[in-house]
Amino acid sequence: MGRVGFGELAFWLVAGRRPTPGETRVFEAVLVALADHGFTPTAIAARLTYASAPEALQGALAAGLLGGGSRFLGVTEDCAVFLRDTLAAVDGEPDDWDAVAAAAVTARRAEGKLVPGLGHPVHKVRDPRTPVLIRIAEEEGLRGPHLRLFEAIGRAHPAILGRTLPLNGAGVCGAALADLGLPVELLRGFALLARAAGLLGHLAEERRTGLGLEIYRTVDRNARYVTPTE
Repeated sequence: MGRVGFGELAFWLVAGRRPTPGETRVFEAVLVALADHGFTPTAIAARLTYASAPEALQGALAAGLLGGGSRFLGVTEDCAVFLRDTLAAVDGEPDDWDAVAAAAVTARRAEGKLVPGLGHPVHKVRDPRTPVLIRIAEEEGLRGPHLRLFEAIGRAHPAILGRTLPLNGAGVCGAALADLGLPVELLRGFALLARAAGLLGHLAEERRTGLGLEIYRTVDRNARYVTPTE
């Protein structure tokens, strides 16, 4: 204690080795990027649970964390897995990153699946977290193949999908964590670790404002009840 920061320790526990200062900087930037994103369904779930059972803080935190999935919080791991699998099918480092990205996006579209890391419900043009994390990784010499492929997907996808989508923060976090050599199958855990801090902030505000009860009352006032029919 007093010599190791929490982010450094979290990395160490999973990787089995102490991270370098550069790795710690990138890793902690990821945690900051994923800590909170306003009134997402997971934050609302945590607030409503706390409003119902304020004596069980752990239940409210758990409610928010259990909602992490393919649309919220899970994209970090999903994107890393997609990038890893794409790179595994290429011999060595690609000569043309955009060509590899285009082939991956084309294959994903043919399967009728979304490309993890593309698009955001709020940031329609650019997710401000993405260029910052790429810059930090570059400054620390840690902009590796996963981030390079992720950037190439950003360039290649408009011609294939017929529209331009932003590279989202959750996706760039997955690429950055994969470039740090962390197991991609555990990356959702890091997203949840970061979001636990954000949820605790929501619950601290909930104690002051009681907004969860107002959410409940708003839904109740605007609900339209339908009479059951045979």
